[in-house]
Amino acid sequence: MKRTAVNPWPWSLNFGYNQAEMLVGANRRLICAGQTSVDADGNPQHPGDMRRQIALALDNLEAVLDAAGMGLADIVRLSLYTTDMDEALKHFDILGSRFGPAGAAPPMTLLGVTRLALPPLMFEIEATAAD
Repeated sequence: MKRTAVNPWPWSLNFGYNQAEMLVGANRRLICAGQTSVDADGNPQHPGDMRRQIALALDNLEAVLDAAGMGLADIVRLSLYTTDMDEALKHFDILGSRFGPAGAAPPMTLLGVTRLALPPLMFEIEATAAD
């Protein structure tokens, strides 16, 4: 099996992890680090605005997938984490508006957590993709 780092931005290397890793054997599989509402330098964005945080986390996930030559349709597993379950569920239409046109409905888990890595963050998306 061959592993290749996928990092559309270098900031995560300062924290000791890749945004994703490409695993190539019989099939390609991409294991993505949790994506949140951060800019290209890793700075949290949209404090207190769950809707905009979910949208930017999805944008960042799509950037990682694109850097690996994949898309939302290639996702085979999602793990979602939020600090406010009720508020996150109010904005789940964003997920449908992104995954629906891609013809994708990957298995997912949504977990409520006390906090994420950086205090302003309220939503995180972890994904596995394969083709």
